[in-house]
Amino acid sequence: MDLSLRHKGFVFKKEYMKGCEHVFKKMIQIVEDILGPSGVSKPVDKTKQKSVISTYKEQTGNGLFSTMFNKGNYGEFSAYGKLASLPGYHKALFNIYIPNGKGKTTEIDLVYLHQTGIYVIESKNYSGWIFGDEKSQNWMQTFPNGQKFSFYNPIKQNNGHIKALKVLLPSIETAHFTSVIVFSERCELKKVSYEAKDTYVIKRNHLSNLMKQSIQSSPNILEATYIDKIYNFLSQYQMVEKSVKEQHVEKIKGKFSP
Repeated sequence: MDLSLRHKGFVFKKEYMKGCEHVFKKMIQIVEDILGPSGVSKPVDKTKQKSVISTYKEQTGNGLFSTMFNKGNYGEFSAYGKLASLPGYHKALFNIYIPNGKGKTTEIDLVYLHQTGIYVIESKNYSGWIFGDEKSQNWMQTFPNGQKFSFYNPIKQNNGHIKALKVLLPSIETAHFTSVIVFSERCELKKVSYEAKDTYVIKRNHLSNLMKQSIQSSPNILEATYIDKIYNFLSQYQMVEKSVKEQHVEKIKGKFSP
């Protein structure tokens, strides 16, 4: 091969890699600029601040690309981005696998521990039109081309999550749990009805306002030290390898003791 061509190929590859690195860094900067630092709203030393993407990666193991290009991961990440700057002491747990009482596990997308209560969030990063009510077994997702897909009722699904959490956290009153089902901005909640108390079905762009209203209208019931204890207890159910999820849960079975 002509040495000049080999040299040109090397230079091109080098420049290409530099370009990719620049784009990657730019993407991180954009995401962090949009979402800002996570944690409580109190001013802290900037050197100690963690960005939302850093917090999400630390807890889930999902990096920027596996987050931005995976619909499920992106939905969870985006939901937390709306919550990270809310006032009051809080902590969040992603993708926890807990016993469902039937010998298996149930996965919870996001558990948001706040001074005003425990918010259990189910993320649905769907598009299309959404139809459903709290009593139906399944809901329907439809598209303009006539395609239809059914999926398990997310209200029932999240109620199951809360039920499982209450078994692990028997000292927490039922009234302190709130169920929030968050759909993507790309969908339209065409006909969705429910009357269940402490239950909300919303689009992601309404999550921040809903939480602000809930926080402002609710008394503080969980102290920061108590939130930390719950967080540390539930953390053991996070980041479990698929092949050992069942074994892991079997080993750490137990209830939270304040």
